[in-house]
Amino acid sequence: MNLGEHIAYDIIMATLSMSLIVLGVFLFYYCKKKPVESEETLPIKQSARAYPLTEIDAATNGFNHRRIIGKGRLGTVYAGTLQELVAVKRIHPVLVLSKAGFGFSSVMKSLSLAQHTNVVSIIGFSEGPGERIIVMEFIRMSSLDFYLHGDNDGASLLDWNKRFKIAAGVARGLQYLHEVVSPNIVHGCVKSSNVLIDVNFCARICDYGLNFFGLVEKRGLIGYVDDEYWNNEGNGLGGSKESDVYGLGVILLEILSGRECEGGLLVKWALPLIKEMRFSEVLDPRLVIPCDMKPFVRLAKVALACVGNSRKCRPCVDHVVNILNNLEMEVCFLSN
Repeated sequence: MNLGEHIAYDIIMATLSMSLIVLGVFLFYYCKKKPVESEETLPIKQSARAYPLTEIDAATNGFNHRRIIGKGRLGTVYAGTLQELVAVKRIHPVLVLSKAGFGFSSVMKSLSLAQHTNVVSIIGFSEGPGERIIVMEFIRMSSLDFYLHGDNDGASLLDWNKRFKIAAGVARGLQYLHEVVSPNIVHGCVKSSNVLIDVNFCARICDYGLNFFGLVEKRGLIGYVDDEYWNNEGNGLGGSKESDVYGLGVILLEILSGRECEGGLLVKWALPLIKEMRFSEVLDPRLVIPCDMKPFVRLAKVALACVGNSRKCRPCVDHVVNILNNLEMEVCFLSN
């Protein structure tokens, strides 16, 4: 190697060394400013808190009847005040006794991991002799059932835009429970009274995963579950993802027609009309019939697929969500 080559080699090595030093200094200060997040620094999803019964009793003024905001087949719901306003579901004593040895606390902790825009969060629980309490997020407006079927003019507040938004929201919430949260959650009783509407008219599913309390309680279930539910109920297999999709289909029919489920009569009334393509007769007469019927035809066909097929032929919730998301955007675009 001659002198010129030596000089060129030394220059290259010196330049490379300086570059490495500069890079090292840069990385040192960069990493010092923005430390890499370890698993310990990442947010951890907390499970439900166990509350003493005395604290729940105080929060509801001794389960004062003036605090009652809802009643259902599983229990009575009270407005309670803890660190914030909460909904307190007190399970009916007869159902508590029927599941006396059931691992209530472990189930509540598992269900409370569900966190989604279209799902009502479970905050905590409480238990004692003859008592099972579920503490939930408080939703400041009422249920879809109340809006559509209550003795008021609530249905007129739900224009077609809001109804398509609610339909898609219910489907997304159900998709999250079925396919995203771990372990997956079967709702067990998907119906309009278990869909709460918040101040932004966003649908929020509640009472998910609680069907173990009321497998033999048919009140409130008939019409929202498929025939296979009753065939399998004796084996404890009644609730399933497919049965939840059936309930979603019934809700879609309620949203379209404004009619109540009526123990399954809604499905029997609507299916022939949809199959005969008499779609305008299915729509809620309290609202103006839209000029463009295409989104309504598609929604009616989705409802038909959910309730008109056996479990093996029923669409999965992922497929339903894809269609309803598109319909929500389409109707919003058409109205603007």
